[in-house]
Amino acid sequence: MNLIERPRRLRKSGFLRELVAEHRVTVNDFITPLFVTEGKGVSIEIASMPGYYKRSLDLTVDHVKLLRDCGLKCVLLFVQVSDDLKDNSGAEALNPSGLMQEAIRALKLAVPDVIVMTDVALDPFSSYGHDGIVQDGEIVNDPTVDVLTSMAVSHADAGVDFVAPSDMMDGRIGAIRAGLDLAGFQDVGILSYSAKYASCFYGPFRDALDSAPGFGDKRTYQMDSANSREALREVVLDIEEGADIVMVKPGLPYLDVLSKVKEISTVPVAAYQVSGEYAMIKAAAAQGWVNEEAAMLESLLGFKRAGADLIATYFGLEFAQISH
Repeated sequence: MNLIERPRRLRKSGFLRELVAEHRVTVNDFITPLFVTEGKGVSIEIASMPGYYKRSLDLTVDHVKLLRDCGLKCVLLFVQVSDDLKDNSGAEALNPSGLMQEAIRALKLAVPDVIVMTDVALDPFSSYGHDGIVQDGEIVNDPTVDVLTSMAVSHADAGVDFVAPSDMMDGRIGAIRAGLDLAGFQDVGILSYSAKYASCFYGPFRDALDSAPGFGDKRTYQMDSANSREALREVVLDIEEGADIVMVKPGLPYLDVLSKVKEISTVPVAAYQVSGEYAMIKAAAAQGWVNEEAAMLESLLGFKRAGADLIATYFGLEFAQISH
């Protein structure tokens, strides 16, 4: 055959393929979600997330030191509080001595160079399991935003680097930015869950924090899976209101949305490889249906190829240990 173009020339060896690779995944890309629970010396494997644990604060500190030593530079904190601390006002979320605030202080003291991000939403603290205040069966927007703003300021006062509002209430980024600035926390950043979809892939996460909604679902505030242009509207609004990083969640089922967001965003774009995505790979690997390491690497590379600057993933430590 008389061929001038032979694309296979660039695939003939591993070194050559690495040399011309268009995208790469490194430990610098990762945000590592962590589940913090009450008590001391507590480490509980999450049944629907094999190999992932919720830990008491003392063990969380030890684990973050391990993450840092493996090159992982950023963590995203979620807390599980006991049912007796949950209500419909988010009072415990504002407690200066609450589990989240204590976790921030402990991590910034023990590993000050690690970037600490925190979840800002009411569902872990809500007696209804919703991301906002409930009135007459409705999740109300503006009163919720007031509490979220106070929550973000409370995290900033404890020393957080970034707050990460995950609630999808309208206007909360602008309100949080204004609240942080007014309180003197101009340097605290905001990672916004700008395009967070109402998804079935959050199930294992809700198992971990016992935060499933007590009635109905979250479709009046999280986005409809059928929509992609709406995601661009949400992203533009959040950037205009002061978001420093925007995020698409979940990841794999929404790579088209991620790609579109990357094209229009003027700030870094993150994707969240959520608990259900992690669980699917783990479950298929346990059955021998896929190679776990290969599936992990291919899925992470997919996020980078679609445009993610950052990836929130439960595979961070596994990737780091393999890549060392």
